[in-house]
Amino acid sequence: MEKASTNPARIPVDSIQPHKPFHFINPFTDVGFKRIFGQEVNKDLLMDFLNELLAGEERIEDLRFMDKEQLPDNEQEQGIIYDIFCRTEDGRHLIIEMQNDSQTYFRNRSLFYACRGIVKQGRRGRDWRYALDAVYCINFCNFALTGKLRSDFLLMDRETNEIFTDRIRLIYIEFPFFTKTEQECGTELEQWIYILKNMETLEKMPFKNEKYLFEKLEETASVEAMTEEERERYEASLKAYRDYYACLEYREEKGRREGENEERMKIARAMKSKGFSAEEIAGITGLPIEEAGQL
Repeated sequence: MEKASTNPARIPVDSIQPHKPFHFINPFTDVGFKRIFGQEVNKDLLMDFLNELLAGEERIEDLRFMDKEQLPDNEQEQGIIYDIFCRTEDGRHLIIEMQNDSQTYFRNRSLFYACRGIVKQGRRGRDWRYALDAVYCINFCNFALTGKLRSDFLLMDRETNEIFTDRIRLIYIEFPFFTKTEQECGTELEQWIYILKNMETLEKMPFKNEKYLFEKLEETASVEAMTEEERERYEASLKAYRDYYACLEYREEKGRREGENEERMKIARAMKSKGFSAEEIAGITGLPIEEAGQL
C-alpha cells in the first residue's frame, strides 16, 4: 500500500483483543474475506449480498468464479490479481475488492481494474464490433474515501445527468460511515453491512430468523468450524492485519509527536526573536533549557 491514512474513522486495531478467543473470523482479513465471499461453495452468500446491493435494478441468478490473476499482454504492462473476479449468467463481470486503508491513488487503481476488465474483452478479427459486457468494480472500504456509506459512479452527461454508458461502474461501500445498531437495521443490505462490520466481536449471528442464509454465514464464519490448516492460514492473515495496523498507528503517533515538536520550536524561535530568555522559553514551550539556549 502506497500511503497510510490518518482517518480516525477507520476500525482501529485496538478494538481487536488479541487474547480473546473470538467465535467469528475477521472479514477484513484477506483469508476471512475470501472465505466468506470467494469460494464456490459459498457463492450463494456473495450473490445474496450483491442482490441486496443492486436491489431494484436487476437480479443475479447465478455466477461463476473466474481466474483472479490477469496477466499483462506485454512486458511493459502490469498484471493484476483481483481479490474476487466473477461473471454473472447474463455476462456482467464483477470485480470485488476489499481494502483496509487508503492509498494515494486508490481511486485510480479501482478505475484501472475496471478498465482492464473492459480492455480484456477485446477480440481480434474484423467481425468483432466492440460488443462489451458490463464491468462492475465493487469495493469494500474500511476507511473514508468519498465521505458517505455508499457511492455509485457511472459515465454520464455532465449537463443532463443522462447515463452515457452502463458498461463500466464503480461502487464503494465505506464501513466507517455505517453507524446503525442491530435494532436500527431496516433492510437486508443494512443487516449484511452490520454483520460484516461487527462480525469479529459478535457473540452470535444476528438476523438468522429473518434470513436463512445467515445460518450458513454463521457456520462459514465460525473459527471453530475451520480445519487445522484453515485455522493456521487464517491466524497468519489475522497477524498480518494486526501488524499492518500496529505499524500505521506507530507512524501516525510518531508523526503527531514530530508535528508537536515542530510547533514548539516555531514558538520558541518567535519568543527568542522577541527577547525572551532561555529560561522563559523553556518554561513556556517545554523544551530543555539547553536546547532553548541554543536557538
